[in-house]
Order: sequence, then C-alpha cells, then structure tokens
Amino acid sequence: MSEDNKTLIAVALLVSFGLVTLLVSSKTGRDDKSADESRSRENFPQVTLAAKGAYVYDVRSEIVLFAKNSDKPLPLASLAKLMSALVAEETYYDYGSVTISSEAIATDGDSGLVVGEKWRLKELLDFSLVASSNDGIKAVALTLGDRDFIRAMNRRSEDLGLDNTLFNNETGLDLPAGQGQAGLEGSAGGYGSARDIAVLLRHILERYPEALEATKFESTEVSSLDGSSYTVRNTNRLVGEIPGLLASKTGYTSMAGGNIVFAFDPELGRPIIVVVLGSSVEGRFADADKLVKATMVYINGN
Repeated sequence: MSEDNKTLIAVALLVSFGLVTLLVSSKTGRDDKSADESRSRENFPQVTLAAKGAYVYDVRSEIVLFAKNSDKPLPLASLAKLMSALVAEETYYDYGSVTISSEAIATDGDSGLVVGEKWRLKELLDFSLVASSNDGIKAVALTLGDRDFIRAMNRRSEDLGLDNTLFNNETGLDLPAGQGQAGLEGSAGGYGSARDIAVLLRHILERYPEALEATKFESTEVSSLDGSSYTVRNTNRLVGEIPGLLASKTGYTSMAGGNIVFAFDPELGRPIIVVVLGSSVEGRFADADKLVKATMVYINGN
C-alpha cells in the first residue's frame, strides 16, 4: 500500500472519529456506566446471544444500544493485544525496529516469524493484529522489557478508567494453573468487560487511527526490514460483510471462548462499536452478525 493511500485511509478514520469528537464532548470516561441494560435491550428486542457479555455503543450519540453483562470482567484472549498495540504506539518511535528473538518464537502459536528478523514497529504491529500473532506481540513487549510492558498495560488501563480490566500478559494467552493475579477466577492472560473494551477501542481510533487500519481488510501485505514478505489473512471472517468497517480484533482461548470487537460506520460520522465476549469459535461471528443487523434496523428507524 502506498504512503498516499495510507494517508487517505488515516484521514477517513479521522473524519469518522475526529469530527464526532468535535460534535460531542470527547469523553472516554464512564458517563455511560449508568446505562440500564434492560432498557438498552429494548432497542434489539429479538436478539439473543450465545456470548456471556456484549456491548453496542453509538459513539456520535453516546448511547448504549445494547448491553449484556457489560461490566462483568471476562477473559479477553487476543483482545488484550489492543492494549499491547496502544502501549507500543505510545512507547516506541514508529521508525524504531524490533528483532524477533528465540524467546518470542517460543510463545504458543506459530505465525511464521523467524528468529533474528528485524521489523519496523508499525509493520510488526499490523502483522500481529491482523494475524493475531502471539510471537509478534511478544517480540514487541520484549523490546521494552516484558514485565515493564505488562505493568505499562495495566497503568494505561487505570489511566483510561477501565475499572474491570487487568492484564497478566501481552498476548491474552491463558496462563498455566496457579499463575496470574488473585481476585479473578482462573488464570487468563487478561480480563476486561465489554464496556471497557469498547472504551479502549474508541480511544485508539480517536488518538491513533492508523494503528488499526490494517485490521479492516481481509488480508494485508507486510515486509520485514530483512526483505521477507508476508501475506497475512485476517482472523475476522466477517471483514467483508460489515458495512463501513473501521477496525476489528478477534480472540479465542479455551478459557475465554470466542471474542470479537470491531467498529463500523454505517453512516458518515456515526461510528458504532460492537463487543462480544465469551461466545464460541463460530458463535462470536454469529453473535456479531446479529448485532450488526439489529444496529442497522435501529439506525434506519431512528
């Protein structure tokens, strides 16, 4: 993709989120926390989900369109990589490089990276988010210092007011039994509520719209600084079916089940954020599809 095209995409994302921010107060805070879930469900009366938690938020109107257990902390799986990407964006220079180490490659899941490869940060983040690469995100974290990186993730979570979010690692992978922080059931790599994840995605898209632009396409082409080229397929199989998709991220572990979060803009300047937590591998896509269709019905009627 040419630099001119990347600039145009970034501008388009800024139109969707930047202009909305001018039209309404730019609150990434918790004003919607008092939303009555039973009332919000009236907007989508026919929707039933397999997911344990869900949230649909109209950014322009600052209205919760749908909520199910929206403040309940649930395992995040690879949705944790959104916070990893945010910390990396705010910590590293975009032109800085990351070297793939043997420790990174040892992380569960093989996405084809090679020990010793050097990557420009932006390219490696695109690779890691689109392919949900655990070794790619691990390599980014190790560049800063693994434990420091995770502490930075949790500090950033506190700064954003994500009261129901906690990270034990940068990937979202489930931990071995007995590891992780006390106070939450099980040992997931990260916990968060559907509402918190919506706030996180909104913040990234408002502040760093280019960070997630690759996640709106079915595939993307990336290259390491060593000249190795990769064609990366998006883990979100609904990419081509969501109107005006702005960004997306999937996640799955045995503890989390199937998760997905995305933002789409069915009208110019009316971004909608959808979060599905605790569904199944296929159920997350079915749940997401139901919520998109219900959102379109709601918008067309209001």
